[in-house]
Amino acid sequence: MSRLRPDLAIIARNVEPGSRVLDIGCGDGVLLAALRDERGCNVHGMEIDAENVADCVAKGLSVIQGDADRDLVFYPDASFDYAILSQTLQTTKRPDRVLEDLLRIGRRAFVSFPNFAHWRVRLSLLWGGRMPVTRLLPVAWYETPNIHHLTISDFRALAAERGITIERAWFLAGDRHMGEAAANFRAEHAIFLVSR
Repeated sequence: MSRLRPDLAIIARNVEPGSRVLDIGCGDGVLLAALRDERGCNVHGMEIDAENVADCVAKGLSVIQGDADRDLVFYPDASFDYAILSQTLQTTKRPDRVLEDLLRIGRRAFVSFPNFAHWRVRLSLLWGGRMPVTRLLPVAWYETPNIHHLTISDFRALAAERGITIERAWFLAGDRHMGEAAANFRAEHAIFLVSR
């Protein structure tokens, strides 16, 4: 797989070739381009930032400007094999509704997010009494787009509450894969493949 961020590389390796894919919050389209060029997928994207949309279109990608909180309702049911939401769930106003829309639009969904229960985050709050600034959370609390501070355990609980099946899960400590043991404490980043 081309040089993708570790969570995106995991997603790209696990999307079936030739699939129909919608990437919500697709940024500059690097994942979409890799899925199109290396997996032969039919790719589409939604991105809130106009400059990123322009970058995607310049790469020949089918990307529209839109907001996950408002615009997912316009997609028909079961219109994609996969809906992807990478490092975006925690920035949405109603993550529960966005997750429901992902699974309405896509047969399966990939969701990745920074784990706010990671030990460095806990330590920063415990010893410094301040919201952390880390590699995955690189800006101060007043600049961050993150409005919900979810953890791996929170996501699992939401999935169970909503009858969502977690098919697979991957956890990253830095850029390295790690096992599931104590992931809520040790993992900086989580990636879930979910379905109904």
